[in-house]
Amino acid sequence: MKFSPISSRTEELLRASGLDPREICHLIELGITEDLAGGEDVTSVSTISSDHKSRAVYRNRRSGVVAGIPVVVATLEMLGLQEISYSNEAGERAVGSVLIEVAGNTRAILLAERTSLNFLGHLSGIATLTHSWVKEVAGTHCKIRDTRKTTPGYRALEKYAVRMGGGTNHRMSLSDAALIKDNHISASGDIVAALNAVRSKHPKLDMEIEVDSLDQLEQVLSLKPQLVLLDNMPAALCAEAVKLVAGAFQLEASGGIGLAQAAEFAQTGIDYIAVGALTHSAPVLDIGLDFIESTEEK
Repeated sequence: MKFSPISSRTEELLRASGLDPREICHLIELGITEDLAGGEDVTSVSTISSDHKSRAVYRNRRSGVVAGIPVVVATLEMLGLQEISYSNEAGERAVGSVLIEVAGNTRAILLAERTSLNFLGHLSGIATLTHSWVKEVAGTHCKIRDTRKTTPGYRALEKYAVRMGGGTNHRMSLSDAALIKDNHISASGDIVAALNAVRSKHPKLDMEIEVDSLDQLEQVLSLKPQLVLLDNMPAALCAEAVKLVAGAFQLEASGGIGLAQAAEFAQTGIDYIAVGALTHSAPVLDIGLDFIESTEEK
């Protein structure tokens, strides 16, 4: 099918959210094309005239932090809908809040429905879960951040949703920064040699290295990476690590930390808690599209 271009206003909205309009439009095209599978919406075409018009609203059926409104607006515009109004995404939204209102061709609204709700519910679920973690560490300087455990092709979107929930992003790609993990150390044979090798090839990049014991941490103290990841260490060991490092570089805890333990870890003085579940296990926020009236002449 032929898609309409999105407006310059929507392009600016996407860019302001840290999203590339071309990438988002490509994902939308994939979603709509997958839904049609080379055919047409047989139910809508059979039951609704091609020129029928309606008005509909998107409402959240559970309270939560909403993310993805710019993506929904782009979806609607790409299907030729122009009469769209929407709210600010910031903060938690009460049950039943009107997030977006759209008026126009009924078939187009129905074609947009599932793809747009897939985006909106998934991204809002990530933002809502992230916000829960952020609230748990409030009052400390610890920040909640994501990992690369994202849905293939949706990394930029899912990391945007983390930001909407008040979290921060780790690296977007393998080329952004160096993270020397246990397998790198095993393959290279030595933790110090691994760090020095990366630093010699990429001296301007931030360096992060994973350790799973205080002994390993002591080995990298003199090398002063920007960040050390404390892998699967209990809170008590994280507190000892904070004392050992004494502010020489930042510390991040990761592995096996649940929401109930977030405050305990944050209070040790670490700088970050990395949470893969933000993107790979967030439940969808229940959001629906409801027709509020037909705009056909009575």
